Amino acid sequence: MFGDMMGMMGKLKETQQKVEETKKRMDTVLVDEKSSDDLLNVTVTASRIIKSIHIDDALLEDKEQLEDYLILILNKALDKAEGIYENEVAAVAKDGMPNIPGMDMFK
Repeated sequence: MFGDMMGMMGKLKETQQKVEETKKRMDTVLVDEKSSDDLLNVTVTASRIIKSIHIDDALLEDKEQLEDYLILILNKALDKAEGIYENEVAAVAKDGMPNIPGMDMFK
């Protein structure tokens, strides 16, 4: 039994390391989002860091419209990024969980 416990602890430590590596990798996964009329394009990482924003000159003439576009498109991009991040980290964590009877909440 003690050997099983040590094996489980080792597997948990390995899983924790894989989760951390996955989180770092999310810094390199890019998510692009653009407005339907292609006047605004944003790129964020899966770890929700804004990398670039491209604004068409036509939007620069209407501050209110630009603000609305920024809010809408940034929120869409960040929602996508969050979904990717959560799915990737959860998959790694689930894959690395030891088989403990009664603890099947991750399956």
